Amino acid sequence: MASCLGIYIDSNIIKYAKITKEKDDLKVDAFGIKIYSDLLQTIDQIVSETFSFKDQISVNITDEMYDYLYMSDLLSKKDLAKAIETEFESLCVEKQYNPNALESRYAIVNDQNDKTKIKVIHVAENKMKINQILQNFDGKRLQNITPIALTIPNIAQTNEKENALIVNIEDKTSITTLVGSKIYDVQNLDVGAQQILDEINAKENSYLKAYEICKNTTIYTMEGQELQQQENDYLGYIVPNLFTIANQVKDVIGASLIKINKVYITGTASVINNIDLYFEELLDGIKCEILKPFFIEDSPKINIKDYIEVNSAISLALQGLEYGLANMNFNKKNTWEQLKEALGSDITIGGKKGKDNGKKKININLNSPKVKQWVMRDFFGVLVLLVVYGGLATYINYGMQDKEKEISNTKADINTQITLIDRDKEKINSKTSEYTTLTTNLQNASDAANTKNAYKNVITTFLSEIMYVIPKEVVLTSIENPNARKIVINAQSEKYEQLAYFKALLKSKGVLEPSSVVSSEATKEGSTVKIVIEGELPWKTF
Repeated sequence: MASCLGIYIDSNIIKYAKITKEKDDLKVDAFGIKIYSDLLQTIDQIVSETFSFKDQISVNITDEMYDYLYMSDLLSKKDLAKAIETEFESLCVEKQYNPNALESRYAIVNDQNDKTKIKVIHVAENKMKINQILQNFDGKRLQNITPIALTIPNIAQTNEKENALIVNIEDKTSITTLVGSKIYDVQNLDVGAQQILDEINAKENSYLKAYEICKNTTIYTMEGQELQQQENDYLGYIVPNLFTIANQVKDVIGASLIKINKVYITGTASVINNIDLYFEELLDGIKCEILKPFFIEDSPKINIKDYIEVNSAISLALQGLEYGLANMNFNKKNTWEQLKEALGSDITIGGKKGKDNGKKKININLNSPKVKQWVMRDFFGVLVLLVVYGGLATYINYGMQDKEKEISNTKADINTQITLIDRDKEKINSKTSEYTTLTTNLQNASDAANTKNAYKNVITTFLSEIMYVIPKEVVLTSIENPNARKIVINAQSEKYEQLAYFKALLKSKGVLEPSSVVSSEATKEGSTVKIVIEGELPWKTF
């Protein structure tokens, strides 16, 4: 029987689930969610509450980077690994990454478009961030550090003939494409549940309350057909963000050469009631449903929603129990752990504080045949290396002397060329200065003319664009333009969600500058809900 504690860490939320595996049976021993301020203290608390002092732990990385490489299927396993390394180094140069600062892993998938090529999902994470995770779990049995986007499929039970997306709306949003039941593609979005929680927290000053508000909120269909009668002042924070996420998911589906049959939704945002129906409408009818752990049956005795809340933690625990991709572990064992693994019971690491000043004792059975074999093998290996090193050092020394002479002659030639170039540069600079003066004068005259005509068609363009985004049930009572860019819109409707949807469209369609759009709190007069939306015209209209 093996157990693993999966811990998923977001900016403000920790989700955890301890799972025990006995033969083919899986059992959730403990699970929960904590809003934290002190990360280390909360981790200690979770380990203590779940009695996981001796159990292995599996956690997530948070800022991994995904790249896709395409290799020939004719390469051997050894050559393929070298080709991937070389290709990634070239990619680092292109993107100005420092490959020495990154820890990387990769997974091989079948290229659906070209059967002669191998598609490689390459994942990289900053080594400093991995070391920080190791420090956070110092003294604990941290076994796995893996990307959540590649572990979340562990809990899915997909049809072999089905192509699906898993949209995990946690702190940020990850989109994992499955062809059959196998991972084919991963994309990370900048927007996620964090934006929703941050906006509600700004009003309530409590992330716990913000989370509970999301759990108690029901959203409506785009057409305004109420799936549950309720009034909720927080829809204005929730709907626009979900609208943005859904549209980015739609873009991913549209750009994919693979036909997507189903979309699974999970993560913090999945606690919002009817989010699956909302996404289904925005995704043009593609079947959407909430992702459920495959081994947990929904029954009167079990509230499946409680488990769905911690899907990410469950998937990490399953990863620690050897489900999912085997080569995506970013945790490296230290030297002594590797040695102990190699020599087995012939090496022990122990020691008590006090007499030994808290230091570890390394006890090795020197009479063990395994230890003797290991020592002799490494002794002769070191001896061979010393001989080779001596020969190479002599050869390299002579080579360096020749190169130094060659470099000295080359430097002299370069200095001569630099002197000639400097002379030509002075002449060019003189002519360039004259040209710059003339160009500047011409540009100033052009700018003066353009300034006079800059605002002629701005309002006309804005009014034309707003006609195409305003929902049928929203009425505009006034539009004001206090200055060149600022727009103030007074709008009303019988349904608040329509006003929230109108605000979201103003941002997503670029009618107003997305970052500038704000709204007042809604007021209600009888059956009419009123709201004031302010924003700035985008620079593109000028």
